[in-house]
Amino acid sequence: MSADAKPSVYSLLADGTTIGIRPARPDDVDAVREMHEKLSPDSLYLRFFSLSPRAAEWEARRLCREPAPDHAALLAVRDGELIGCGSYECDDSPSESAEVALAVADDMQHRGVGTLLLEHLVSLARSRGLHAFTAETLSENAPMLRVFAEAGLQAHRTLADGVYDLTFPLPAGEADATLGSYRDVVAERERSADVASLRHILAPASVAVIGASRRPGSVGRVILRNIVSGGFPGPVYAVNPAATELDGVPCVPSAGALPGDVDLAVIATPAGAVAGIAEECGRRGVKGLVVLASGLSGAGRAELLGICRRHGMRMVGPTSFGVADTSAGLDATFAGRHARPGSAGLALEATGGAGFALAGHLSRIGVGVSSLVSLGDKDDVAGTDMLRWWESDPATKLALLYLESITNPLKSAHTARRVGRRMPVLTVVVGRSATGRRLAEARASATPLLTRQALFQQAGVIATANLGELLDTAVLLASQPAPTGPRVAVVANTRGVAVLAADACGDAGLQVARLAGDTQRALRDLLPREATVTGPVDTTMLIGPGIFGQCLELAGTDRGVDAVLALTAGSAGSDPVPEVSAARLPVPVAAAVLDQTEVVRLLPGPGEGSPAVPAYAYAESAARALGHAARYGMWRAVPPGNVPSLDGLRQDRARDLVEEFLAGRPAGGWLPLDPTVEVLGCYGVPLADSIGVVTEDAAAAASAQFGGPVALRADVPGLVRARGAGALLIDLHGADEVRRGFRSLRDAFGDRLTGVIVKPMVTGGTEVMISMLHEVVVGPLVLFGAGGAAADALADRAARLAPLTDSDADELIRSIRAAPLLLGHPGAPGADLAALRDLLLRVSQLADDLPEIAELELSPVFARPDGVQAVDARIRLQAAEPADAHLRRLR
Repeated sequence: MSADAKPSVYSLLADGTTIGIRPARPDDVDAVREMHEKLSPDSLYLRFFSLSPRAAEWEARRLCREPAPDHAALLAVRDGELIGCGSYECDDSPSESAEVALAVADDMQHRGVGTLLLEHLVSLARSRGLHAFTAETLSENAPMLRVFAEAGLQAHRTLADGVYDLTFPLPAGEADATLGSYRDVVAERERSADVASLRHILAPASVAVIGASRRPGSVGRVILRNIVSGGFPGPVYAVNPAATELDGVPCVPSAGALPGDVDLAVIATPAGAVAGIAEECGRRGVKGLVVLASGLSGAGRAELLGICRRHGMRMVGPTSFGVADTSAGLDATFAGRHARPGSAGLALEATGGAGFALAGHLSRIGVGVSSLVSLGDKDDVAGTDMLRWWESDPATKLALLYLESITNPLKSAHTARRVGRRMPVLTVVVGRSATGRRLAEARASATPLLTRQALFQQAGVIATANLGELLDTAVLLASQPAPTGPRVAVVANTRGVAVLAADACGDAGLQVARLAGDTQRALRDLLPREATVTGPVDTTMLIGPGIFGQCLELAGTDRGVDAVLALTAGSAGSDPVPEVSAARLPVPVAAAVLDQTEVVRLLPGPGEGSPAVPAYAYAESAARALGHAARYGMWRAVPPGNVPSLDGLRQDRARDLVEEFLAGRPAGGWLPLDPTVEVLGCYGVPLADSIGVVTEDAAAAASAQFGGPVALRADVPGLVRARGAGALLIDLHGADEVRRGFRSLRDAFGDRLTGVIVKPMVTGGTEVMISMLHEVVVGPLVLFGAGGAAADALADRAARLAPLTDSDADELIRSIRAAPLLLGHPGAPGADLAALRDLLLRVSQLADDLPEIAELELSPVFARPDGVQAVDARIRLQAAEPADAHLRRLR
């Protein structure tokens, strides 16, 4: 193959092997012919239905001709060697279907090469508007039939004369139910392959430390000692040209002198030496790297990643603090103490020290750690990879992430949502302050805060404000089931503590349960007259032994209670803490023991095998942890929403309008008013009537047509926020006011003014703003928030990644602070929520169908009891190549 034939993307096979995939080119003819000539007679016959000696030449020339819309060919490459080909040919021109064909080198069959090529062909064909694949396969070609059967596509097949004719409808848009099921099948293959590749890092058979110094306390030496003292069961090697052994570990002079069966190499050398060492490791067959060096340049990091891809190595780092997996007996970190085996998986970006501290707290409390990975710069292994690992790891029961950036947000959200149905996924929301945001965004790959929040909310990720809150919530979810609702029975032994707890529950979004009448009567029979039994329950300290525990059990069995919060303040006469441990409750329980010295600890449960009870030093900590756990429990209890099928769409016409504009302006720009109105109309998003004018007399005439007060908006290229820029004048009455308004806009914007848009005033209802922003990494982000003059100052908005499901749209409406105005209250009817949800879904569909839309804003939008009216809109277009965020590939 040609020397510059670098793969377009890298992907993992089922066994974790890295291969490259790229389009075929005319100069690949010799390599393609040679691969086919090397096929066995059986493989040749099954592929071509004959043993013609000219078949290899014909196929090579067919695959390697110049690209065109009616055909495509992809090549799979491993270590510079061609191992597979996949192609499709359109049946007719123009066509909605194409015939697909695959061929894999004999020594690479049954490893998933054909399946991977088929996935990439499906993605390419869908982007080009094809609707189906067809194929012909001999009935005895069991491997190829298996590839098609397991692809995740709904195949239709007929058998005639020993040949199967197969047709595979390709999934259409997001509303096509088959698209979700196909993506699930692909995601499961990706999870399995990812886990297979990560075993070399987290469960290696052998480990080498490169750069282990003879100096005690050096990073490499500490990691080597931790590996040895941690009880790693496999062979351990050290690379040090000046020593023969260190800590009982044999040394070799270079990475090139390592045995050929090393799974994991930890590189603890200065940055300048890393690339050369990585190249040596790749040539020796090392399967995984952990790179500790920091300060690599952008070009240096790209070179390092290229070496790893070329040799099929997975990499953690650079700037990593190491990795550990307690099930494998591996501690390849420079932590001061070994983590205790347990149920929490930790993955942290750029916070190795904080990660070690968090692992130490989890170990001390008794939760323990299953695995810990300091991701560093995340050039390869990232948070999504770790989620897949933990999903497959029986030891991991909850996942803890600290991430400043998200590599592929759509795929990350899909993975986190799936993993979150099995175990809690927790994270810290960093960069919330101006200073924190500046520090986080200093990293080139940092993901904007609003984007991360959207991803977390959609995926059910528990987002905490700091590491302490993360620890508190993790301890609760590691020991207790998640509540299925927000109603909390508060039981305290003093009134002051009960008041603190009630306030803390309100701050945490919980509801203090008012107990049922029969529960109150039972409590009244147990407690002194001074006690309060409605909720919160104040038992007072004047109770005998065992009474506090009985009160907990009564409250926990109340039909209106989802969780119990027990609060105790010790006294010389009583200690209710043992009763908290002994209480048997059918709902989750947390405690606040106000006189304990530990910030959080675990109390033993009521019997062997029963869950421990998390006990906090402060009521606020317990309530916050319960609040996070309850929201997670409610999210998990609700089935995931669907991307609904919307009626009245004219997608083809909208695409024609976009392409017409970009054909004349390839660099993109703001769409004029008339095509903007038509594009939105194609998606059922009507705007209020408007008239564009260029003179003040025309403006006055237009206002007369509307017969009432009007608004004027300056039509200025590049201007989006008309109100904030002084480009919007509202509530103008009569021709004289309209003329004066026109002149003021002309004076304000001068030559930038291309015209003025006259619209009738729309009143009534709640003013909101709906917009869409196409971020480079994320794709389309739908934003919703309060409208009006103070909207920017209040910053009352929320976001979700497109495409929205019906439940995403509902949550978006309810997530802003102005939501009570939309939901209604006595004396003020709410907005038509169904119409508002439908509008959000249509904007989402439009954004997902047309990746050329860089920005879209509907503002103002009036949500009223009788419907929703968008008044004004702006759309900015830019050339875009649609990317399949769900395609199986490495970075």
